[in-house]
Amino acid sequence: TYYTGYTTDVDRRVAEHNDGTAAKYTRGRRPVELVHVESYKSQSAAMRREYEIKQLRRPAKKQLIQSEA
Repeated sequence: TYYTGYTTDVDRRVAEHNDGTAAKYTRGRRPVELVHVESYKSQSAAMRREYEIKQLRRPAKKQLIQSEA
């Protein structure tokens, strides 16, 4: 599955997901692997993009990830 979220510290957040202290959604899906990152200057812009990605169906998310490879 793909988890989408925003943070100010990517390394810390991935570590939290992997040690079970982050979102309940990822606790049963460890280890978490980071496959895509985007950066934004404002929290509001990041949250808008997070919402957009969460609205995508799995094939579109997969295409987004593969577009960086």
